[in-house]
Order: sequence, then C-alpha cells, then structure tokens
Amino acid sequence: MPGAMQGAGSRTGRQFLSFGVIGAVGFVVDVAVLYAALHGLATGYYLGRLLSYLAAASTTWYLNRHFTFARSEDDGLLVQWLTFLLVNAFGGLVNYAVYCGVIYLAPEQIWTPAAAVAAGSISGLALNFISSKKLVFERAARVK
Repeated sequence: MPGAMQGAGSRTGRQFLSFGVIGAVGFVVDVAVLYAALHGLATGYYLGRLLSYLAAASTTWYLNRHFTFARSEDDGLLVQWLTFLLVNAFGGLVNYAVYCGVIYLAPEQIWTPAAAVAAGSISGLALNFISSKKLVFERAARVK
C-alpha cells in the first residue's frame, strides 16, 4: 500500500509541475492579449484584463486537458471548457482582485500590467490546480 500512496503523490507532483508550466504559457498569453487590448483596442486595464484572462484560461484549459490531465477527445469540449471556467471562477476572482490592487497601488509604468498579471496568477495557482484536478478532469473521468 505505501507504494500506491507514493505513486499517487508522485503523479500529483508531476501534474502540479505540468500545471505550473502550462500556467507560465497562460501567463504569456495573458500578458500578450492584455497589452494588445490596452494598446490596440484601448480597452483600459480592467476590461483588457477580463479579455486576457479569458484567453489565458481557455489556453490553459486546452493544454491541461491534453498534457496535465491527459483525457480522451470524445468528451463534450464545450461543457468541459465551461465547467473549467466555472470551477476556476473563485481563483479567477482572487487573481483579478490581486491584479486590480496592483494596478491601483503601483506606479503607472510599462511593466505594471505584466507585474499585476503575475501577482494575480500566482495568487490563484494552488486553488485552481486543486479545483481543476478534482472538479473538472478527475470528476469527468469518474463519470465515464
């Protein structure tokens, strides 16, 4: 039995590492879309971040689906994507609140939005990993 427990912990550790690496990809998407929204669409910091968060969350859902929590392709993609967004909504709210706090408190510099995205992303990482693992990907696998 100890080997099974160790295997489960090792698997979760690998999944968390993969989730973090994919989160870094999501960060790049988040910042790129945010700066495009700020400078190309003149959305402002808050609406721009809502757009960039949605793009990053969609990217990380897709990558986590295929790499971190490797799942079959025959699932309802739209349902799983919406479930992922809903399940991660609390972490997303924490992420957005931290982002808004940094935007409000930090000096207005070219790097400020990226730093605010980083602070927000880090704040929701562990919560989003646990909720994604347990409520989106493992739950769907158990239902099959």
